[in-house]
Amino acid sequence: MKYSAFLPYLLVMALVTYAVRMIPLVLVKKKIENTFVLSFLHYMPYAVLSVMTVPAVFYATGNVYSAVVGVITALILAFFKRSLLLVAASASAAVLVSELIIRFVI
Repeated sequence: MKYSAFLPYLLVMALVTYAVRMIPLVLVKKKIENTFVLSFLHYMPYAVLSVMTVPAVFYATGNVYSAVVGVITALILAFFKRSLLLVAASASAAVLVSELIIRFVI
């Protein structure tokens, strides 16, 4: 990409990022006491992270079926409150095994 084309994009991105952070700081002077707004602000990072992560999981493998196997494995282990390392390693292993099975069966 040319530098002359990249610079306006970078500038607009910087201004939007700055505005999103500064406008609430300038407009809201007193402490937020509304429980709905507080809960909304509390859960927003988790919702954004989920929206960015979950679709990428299904396109990270060569086959959507192996991705589903990995997600199901991760959900089951997370439901039983296993460690994050165990959940991630087990989901990756499940994807690997299912990819090998799919490759040899089909």
